[in-house]
Order: sequence, then C-alpha cells, then structure tokens
Amino acid sequence: MSTIPPVHVVGGGLAGSEAAWQLARAGVPVILHEMRPVRGTDAHRTEGLAELVCSNSFRSDDAETNAVGLLHAEMRRMDSLIMACADRNQVPAGGALAVDRDGFSAAVTAALEAQPLVTVLREEIEGLPPAEWDSVIVATGPLTSPALAEAVLKLTGESSLAFFDAIAPIVHRDSIDMTKAWFQSRYDKTGPGGTGADYINCPMNREQYEGFIAALIEGDKTAFKEWEGTPYFDGCLPIEVMAERGPETLRHGPMKPMGLTNAHDPAVKPYAVVQLRQDNALGTLYNMVGFQTKLKYGEQSRIFRTIPGLENAEFARLGGLHRNTYLNSPRVLDPTLRLKAEPRLRFAGQITGCEGYVESAAIGLLVGHITAAERRGETLAPPPATTALGALVNHITGGHIETIDAGPRSFQPMNVNFGLFPPLDFAPKSETGKKLRGPEKAVAKKRAMSARARADLEAWLTNALPAAAE
Repeated sequence: MSTIPPVHVVGGGLAGSEAAWQLARAGVPVILHEMRPVRGTDAHRTEGLAELVCSNSFRSDDAETNAVGLLHAEMRRMDSLIMACADRNQVPAGGALAVDRDGFSAAVTAALEAQPLVTVLREEIEGLPPAEWDSVIVATGPLTSPALAEAVLKLTGESSLAFFDAIAPIVHRDSIDMTKAWFQSRYDKTGPGGTGADYINCPMNREQYEGFIAALIEGDKTAFKEWEGTPYFDGCLPIEVMAERGPETLRHGPMKPMGLTNAHDPAVKPYAVVQLRQDNALGTLYNMVGFQTKLKYGEQSRIFRTIPGLENAEFARLGGLHRNTYLNSPRVLDPTLRLKAEPRLRFAGQITGCEGYVESAAIGLLVGHITAAERRGETLAPPPATTALGALVNHITGGHIETIDAGPRSFQPMNVNFGLFPPLDFAPKSETGKKLRGPEKAVAKKRAMSARARADLEAWLTNALPAAAE
C-alpha cells in the first residue's frame, strides 16, 4: 500500500482523467471526484469519464506542419491515456484524428477504474475543496458547477473568472499585407509601454465599408444554445449586432477612423479602419479589436478577408461568444498552474484558458506530472516554450499581453498554434540553399518549428523526466 497521501482531482473530463492517470503511473494515489450522474450538466448525456460533448474530432494528426498534430505526438511520447484511447477508437476522418465518442469514453473510464491507485467517487464538490485536502487539481472545465465557481471568485476576485467568452479573431502577424496596412496608435499616443505605433491599421473606403456592413448583417450566424442564455453586455457586443443597430455604428465604435493617417496614402482619409492589437509577448499574433462575433467560422474567414490587408489572413483563432468558465490565468496562476491565493489548488484543462479537447488533456497531463513530482518532494519545471506543450502553458501563465486600453481582462482562451511558439533564429531555405517565399516558406517554417520542438522535448524528458524518456 502506498504511503504517499492522495491527490484529489475534481472533474472527470479529459483534463482530470489525464491528470489522474499520470499521477497513478507515477505511484501517487488519486481520488477522482466526478459529479455526474449525481448532478448532471446541460451539455453531457452520459456518466462516462472524458465524455466528448461537442465534436468527435481531435483535429489534425499532422505532427510536422500542424501545431495540434505536434501536440498529439508530444502527448503520445509522454504516454497520454487520452491519446492512447483516441488511437484505439479512431474512425475515418482523412488527416484528422476522430474517434467513436462512446468507445473512447468507455476506454478512458475502464482504464481509470482498473488502475489500483485511482478511486473514482461520484459526488459534487460544493464550494472549495475541504481544507484537509492538501493537494487538489481542479479540472472542472467550461461547465464548472456554480458553487465551486463562486468559491473561486471569492478567493481571486470578481474580475478573475469569466463566464462567457467574447472572443475576437486572432491573425498571424506574418499573414497581414503591410503594403496596405500600417502601424500607428490613434493620434500617435504612446501610452504606458507604447511607442505611438502599437496597432496594425487596415483602411476601408466608403464602398468597402458599406459592403462589409452588409456582409456582416447577412452572414450566417451560430445560435446560442438554450442553456447559454444571451450574454450580451457592454463592451462585448458581437460586431454583427452593432452593425444591425445602424450603418454608422461601427464607424463610431471599433472601426472609427479618427486620429489615423494612412501611411501609404496620407492625402486620402480612410472612411473606416480595422485595428489589430498585439496579442502575445512574441509579437507573432494580433487580435482584431472589437471583433467578437457569432458568425459561423466559414463566414468569418470569407468576410474578414475582404478587409484590405487581410486578404490572405491566416487565423490562429476565429471569433465567438459562448458560455465558458475560465480563469484569468496569467494573473491568478503561477507557472506550475497553482492558484496564487491558495497554492494547494492547482488547475487543469479548459478552466485555465485553453481551447480544445487535446489542449485540455495536455494541460491535465502536465499538471499530473508536476503534482506527482511535488508529492515526491521534487520540483518539475514546465517544458520549454519551443515545444507545443510548453508554448501552450506559456500562453496560459504569462505569454499573453494585457494592454492598458484593453481593460481589466484581455486574456482569452486559445487553441495551440505556431503563433504561440518563439520564432526561429534562422530562415529556412530550400535544399539548394535558395531563400523560400510564399507557401513554401510557411511550410518550411512549420517543419523547422516541429523539428525543434521534438528535439527540445526529448532534452526536457531526459533531464526533467528520466522515467518518461526511457
């Protein structure tokens, strides 16, 4: 019998299941608390662990040119339960990894119930976990129970927990056409930490603006789910709702042209301007200011690429507005995902501010390893930011920028993408040594980032997790 005190994991979704598995594999007893079926949710339909409530796709499995595929590979390398069960329950989906959702959940449930160091308790944890639980992983996902959410609010402050995502699209900086766009802050204001050229500006003439407004109003939109309600509030109205309020609304809101001069044609005043603000410390991602939306993804890509300068935009994330409980993690969590206000609590999964099945499970995997090391009296640093897992953790715990004019919370959930990785310190070239351009350059850059990630993960495993490296 193990003499190590148990770690309590609250939430039996993908992150909680993965965390529990990694803890048990490291010899640490786990008590996994899952409130279903004692208390159901509006989204779940079974009592199985790791139930997939939306899509059955884990997205691309391409580990060379796709960041989520690279994350798949890293998780497989670290003996992920979620990836093993996904692979065993795969269904045809081209280059994507899709699963039989019932078979997948059943496999995860069976594996954890058969693990002798894991005890699964079907109960709701109301409020904060009991004080005698000295090590707790909270992995309650975007549908955290109201009592627990309220308790976390009291610990961290009301601005530290969001109940709805008001998400603006995020664009890869190197896909913006700077022959049409330019850098400038409104009225050239520097502001705290600013230079007077802190925004990328995309100009529109009157005809372009009127066509854009019409497209927003006519575009196909996603309806709120019945249990989400209609969470519109000042400061995060969907852009299409603003457009419906009158053709000039956006020109006097997020698209106002005042205080801006087109660097490419100073004599012509723009009729409207779309501004993009740096979104990460690396400067590789820019968000479209004020562009939260309920447009369907295909419509967003089509309509937003009509904006001058964004014709070839690559989106790291598209916009949305939906129910999602998540922490303002850069403010309230430390680099190992512990709650600064109460370090016995560590968080994992979507509640930390990541998007997607794979990303949630990946954070659960890492938190499981970090907590196991802590139980053994050791310290485990997260993997380097050059890996997919490290880049994702870096975004959650500090890679994001909070600008003064963005208000008290500008942190937003994110899928893993190459824009979160540190830039390469070299420019990839062709086999003949020639400089690459266009699509060839983009693919070569992704391949090089993936190769760097694989090498750096191996080095980290060897030095930090020798057992996992064997």
